[in-house]
Amino acid sequence: MKLNASNSPFTASQADELNTLIRSLSSKQKYWLSGYLLNEQTLEGDGHSSTSTDEVELPNSATPLNNQQQSSIPSETAHMLEKKEPHIESNGSHITVLYGTESGNAMNLAEIFTDRLIDIGHDVTLNAMDDFDTTTVSQIENLFIITSTHGEGDPPDNAWDFYDFLESKQAPRLDHVSFSVLALGDQTYEFFCQAGKDADTGLEKLGAQRLYPRVDCDIDYEEDAEKWMANVINTIDNTENNVQSEPIISESIKSAKEKKYSKSNPYYAEVLANDNLNGEGSNKETRHVELLLDNFGESYDPGDCIGVLPKNDPQMVDLLISMLGWDPESQIPINANGDTLSVEEALTTHFEITRLTLPLLMSAELYFDNDELTEQMEEEDWAKEYVVGRDLIDLLTDFPTTELQPENLTDILRKLPPREYSISSSFMATPDEVHLTVGTVRYQAHQRQRKGVCSVQFAERVKPGDMVPIYLKRNANFKFPTSEDIPVIMIGPGTGIAPFRSYLQEREELGLTGQTWLFFGEQHRTTDFLYEDELQQWLDNGNLSRLDLAFSRDTEQKEYVQHRILEHSHLFNEWLEQGAAIYICGDEKCMAKDVHQAIKDVLVKECHISQEEAETVLRQMKQQHRYQRDVY
Repeated sequence: MKLNASNSPFTASQADELNTLIRSLSSKQKYWLSGYLLNEQTLEGDGHSSTSTDEVELPNSATPLNNQQQSSIPSETAHMLEKKEPHIESNGSHITVLYGTESGNAMNLAEIFTDRLIDIGHDVTLNAMDDFDTTTVSQIENLFIITSTHGEGDPPDNAWDFYDFLESKQAPRLDHVSFSVLALGDQTYEFFCQAGKDADTGLEKLGAQRLYPRVDCDIDYEEDAEKWMANVINTIDNTENNVQSEPIISESIKSAKEKKYSKSNPYYAEVLANDNLNGEGSNKETRHVELLLDNFGESYDPGDCIGVLPKNDPQMVDLLISMLGWDPESQIPINANGDTLSVEEALTTHFEITRLTLPLLMSAELYFDNDELTEQMEEEDWAKEYVVGRDLIDLLTDFPTTELQPENLTDILRKLPPREYSISSSFMATPDEVHLTVGTVRYQAHQRQRKGVCSVQFAERVKPGDMVPIYLKRNANFKFPTSEDIPVIMIGPGTGIAPFRSYLQEREELGLTGQTWLFFGEQHRTTDFLYEDELQQWLDNGNLSRLDLAFSRDTEQKEYVQHRILEHSHLFNEWLEQGAAIYICGDEKCMAKDVHQAIKDVLVKECHISQEEAETVLRQMKQQHRYQRDVY
């Protein structure tokens, strides 16, 4: 956790100094320091009663898994979790764990992996890739990388410099280094896990020895990640101690699953409100959803997300079952461990049916026994084009099958992934609630109407009083300053306004002053100005210093937030010269790229530098955490 004035008893300057110190410490140094501080407190006798950790009352979320919750963990993993790891004596070797992360998944896994390595006696240094001093790479003995992939096969924002280093002439030979890579990705993208693959290849080219093969994880990554951790540790221990042992899952992972709400152990939140923010006649439908967090046991910060476990459209499920001619009540396996659900329940809550992937098509070719599908799969680019915008109903319509059996679904379909939404409320303002701003997705493709799985569930099937399974997802790469000396520029069209509403609420609760500038855009001012009354109130009381708007359909020529940035180029650059931090939230493919280019154009114009130099400036700002993005 990164310390700040809102989540600790320290001032902003103290928190910054502590964060800098903590990042520089090795694991041994951290443990020594924690013991030293505890001893000092005991010796001082400052009047506070000492309480053992066993006596601390845990929040309601920190309860053992009940039978229903345990059943959501695959039995193979559950069996591995039951084992207790033996303590091993470190032989003096040092382990470095690096992570590249965009939304926090890789960071969370790296922290779990590091805790586990320390628990069993290893000396470990954990770093984000942008905090890693590449000049020390020649001193590394064991290097483990956990990284996600962003955009079209790119490394995460915090990993660019490390990847550039691997490909540079300055990178030394690493023949003495043992390594392994855990790659996170999404099979619906063409360059699946590409950043992990590039790190794996780059280290190999520099002579590093692969201790354990790279593992590529789809969006349902937990079990594959746990197995990678267990097998890597098993390999290390066998190498160091020449002992064969069965791979086991970390006790720290078990503890995390039991004590925190997660995908496998969700919190069921009551829906307090579910309102349409758009006016009558709008082309958009944006839901403002308020959820009750009664005894949730965790706080959240502006920039964090809520993961929602959605359900597939029941009409789509019924149509699939009818097309396949299956009994909806028939029990089928949902994983390799023998857990079962009815066909209807499995297609509703467990399997993804609204998106196709290349692995799905390859599996379908085996199980469908459809000659036309087999013939099409022989064309190299056909599958890549076919999966775009199509779903399982399209596949069964275009390539009918009578051979597919219910028990084959687990070999073809991947698990239904959660949907993550930026929180649009402040915990300080509403400690028993969390608010979401959800854009309803509906569109036409391939002669059929398409619906977003979770957004349309909120729009059409979720009412106040209903219960929704959720969990908190922290986003360490999108954190706002609490120092009043740092001007804040926020760029969030559409539902991208969510984290900025959260931050502005929090600033109001904290009584912060200082400069804030929001760029917001949508289609029409009269129907699509989300949270207009609140923004106007914040303008009036000074919580928001400046608001620039772009309503694209209200003018003959469409205008977007990037145009407003360019219009105010001189003032925008003045804010940057005063140390402003930039935050961008929203669509990655168009908005975020156009805004990024607009900011570079501002730097080129106002600072009289080249596009390449402007890109370097923005990269430096990223390293300084002055340029942060939450894009999707």
